[in-house]
Amino acid sequence: MSGTLDQEKADKGFQDTPHYSPYVDRNFPTRPFFGDTHLHTAYSMDAGAFGARLGPRDAYRFARGEQVTSSTGQPVKLARPLDFLVVADHSDNMGFFPDLFAGKPNLLADPTGKKWYEMIKNGKGNDAAMEIIVAFSHNTFPKDLFYGSGTRAYKNAWQKTIDAAEEFNDPGVFTAFIGYEWTSNTGGNNLHRNVIFRDDGDKASEVVPFTVYPPGSDNPVHLWEWMAAYEEKTGGNVLAIPHNGNLSNGIMFPVEEAFGKKLDKSYVESRAKWERLYETTQTKGTGEAHPFLSPNDEFAAFELWDKGNLDGSVAKTNDMLEFEYSRSALKNGLKLQKEFGTNPFKFGLIGSSDAHTGLAALEENNFFGKTVPQEPSAERMTATFVDNKDTGVKIMDWEVGASGYAAVWAEENTRASIWDAMQRRETYATTGPRMLVRFFGGWGFTPEDADSRVPADVGYTKGVPMGGDLAKAPDGGKAPTFLVAALKDPIGANLDRYQIVKGWMDADGKLQEKVYDVAWSGDRQPDADGKLPPVGDTVDVANASWSNSIGSSELIAVWEDPDFDPAESAFYYGRVIEIPTPRWTAYDAKFFGSKPLDGTRMKIQERAYTSPIWYTPKG
Repeated sequence: MSGTLDQEKADKGFQDTPHYSPYVDRNFPTRPFFGDTHLHTAYSMDAGAFGARLGPRDAYRFARGEQVTSSTGQPVKLARPLDFLVVADHSDNMGFFPDLFAGKPNLLADPTGKKWYEMIKNGKGNDAAMEIIVAFSHNTFPKDLFYGSGTRAYKNAWQKTIDAAEEFNDPGVFTAFIGYEWTSNTGGNNLHRNVIFRDDGDKASEVVPFTVYPPGSDNPVHLWEWMAAYEEKTGGNVLAIPHNGNLSNGIMFPVEEAFGKKLDKSYVESRAKWERLYETTQTKGTGEAHPFLSPNDEFAAFELWDKGNLDGSVAKTNDMLEFEYSRSALKNGLKLQKEFGTNPFKFGLIGSSDAHTGLAALEENNFFGKTVPQEPSAERMTATFVDNKDTGVKIMDWEVGASGYAAVWAEENTRASIWDAMQRRETYATTGPRMLVRFFGGWGFTPEDADSRVPADVGYTKGVPMGGDLAKAPDGGKAPTFLVAALKDPIGANLDRYQIVKGWMDADGKLQEKVYDVAWSGDRQPDADGKLPPVGDTVDVANASWSNSIGSSELIAVWEDPDFDPAESAFYYGRVIEIPTPRWTAYDAKFFGSKPLDGTRMKIQERAYTSPIWYTPKG
């Protein structure tokens, strides 16, 4: 559905004689499917050490709407089922923890294995988990404990993962994807990717996941080679989704060299082929933008984790930030496109959880944390998550975010349809709410198109959806137009505004950006500087409540770029922002009577980010 707009065909198609029934011959996605592409269970070594006892089957049961008992013994259920889920346990040491917890003799025979086992049994699983993460990150994990891809125990864990997805996959009702997380984390610098199969178990069973430890590699190039080999061997399809560039300490989105090798045509083409999406929001922070990089964006300082790398072993410096955030990567991609003829950072946007609990529970009033120690308790709001004494990097549990989900515009709820939509980038990220968001670009949208109650009818006919391309600008310097629409989450908060974020490369080769308010609630008017006044605030923190007396239930508009230059490459994406609501910390304070630490964020303006639409000049 996404692709490059052919204006001649669009004009012809829109002039066709309409049917009385508006639904005749409709062939585009009519609803987004919401899911999580990044959930860990006890099969992940760190999740298990943190206390996770739920396995892949538990995770799928919960995601499809069943009530389960959490690892801390608490009953938990989603307000609404998800449409799809990827159990993405770590590729390295998959299945190690259940055996460690069971006290398998071969693991207890190793001094370190015995030490970790005793720590876990004595209630120090959190400390054991951090030791395991550090050992893995710094290549000191005991070789005798390692569950490598050639071992029987590892293959058995992978087959159990596949079997769980096969058991719970219910085409048309609930999609259980087969997948895993490749966890490149050398030196604590996060280069993780979630690998998702389009295929069923018969093909996925022909391989085992690509690991970081030998015979694997920590270099993404080698992951892409594994993916190519998988497709060649099986005839299947697979994609990779990077995440948490904000914890990579400046190496997630390179522009000069990667792993000591200068970027070349092979690198940019391979990355563009295999990495069609980027996970821009999750529990470990939102990676869309940063105030240092976007000082004129009043909404850039949102749920940031910008203190260091994954384990806090290296503190953050400002020079790293440009190569960690999705907006900067999208801009740098324009420059690399000009240099190599291919844009390696031409990715769509999604959110997901990275929860290590087996529970994709990301509602602010139903948040079960990133790890088991962060499941609901009177202590979690004041507890410490990361505290590296050597570097001074300290992250509190309250800084963990209840985010996010992936929204996918697919024709039906099946593996093939949802995967294909992800491949064509017809997706958006949400920090948790399930608002419905449309974003179309073209050359001929008119203000009257915003009067439609079914904007997709005109959107797909006259333009391309999120993830698509605008090419061959009409002669005469005509600017692109964008049809935007958003509906609030039916059980959530009203909407504040719909913004379009534009990035472009000017005639001097400099990268620019600007945020435009396109549609907003109420009768507010921009001031002399073009700034829209705040929507207001009805949050009662003490009672963890708010009122939908402000904001709008829907927003729709047509916007034309007032600063368009047909000679300049550009991208555009939508950002939809809700009115202020209570953050999970406010719900905790009310429920447990906990007193928040100074600086704890108690309110949030949830949001969604669409995949971009790109414009490339002629020639």
